[in-house]
Amino acid sequence: MSRYIDVYVLPVKRDKIDDYRRFAEASGKLWRQHGALEVIEVIAEDVKPGTHTSFPQSVKLEADEVVVVSWIAFRSREDRDRINPLVMKDPLFAEMGPDLVPVDGKRMFWGGFKSLVEL
Repeated sequence: MSRYIDVYVLPVKRDKIDDYRRFAEASGKLWRQHGALEVIEVIAEDVKPGTHTSFPQSVKLEADEVVVVSWIAFRSREDRDRINPLVMKDPLFAEMGPDLVPVDGKRMFWGGFKSLVEL
């Protein structure tokens, strides 16, 4: 099955991990309700700064932060393009607001990817 994946990489303050988990669970449920196939959130455990590039460098990680990577799987890019606006307009998502999301959005990055290999 070929899928389309949105990937997000972001810094989260260590003392805000529980807040982020609650946000991720609530928003992930919305994506699933609107048709996403899968929502995964992973937190860095064995991730070191590199010489040239690395996850910590990519988000300008500060000493009191950890890198989180998340992805949302869709059947196709067309599904993603239909579902994402529905989630953004959902009243539950709107209630979360940027002040309730424990992330520095200026250092977060994301993009959409089409499947290359799925085993």
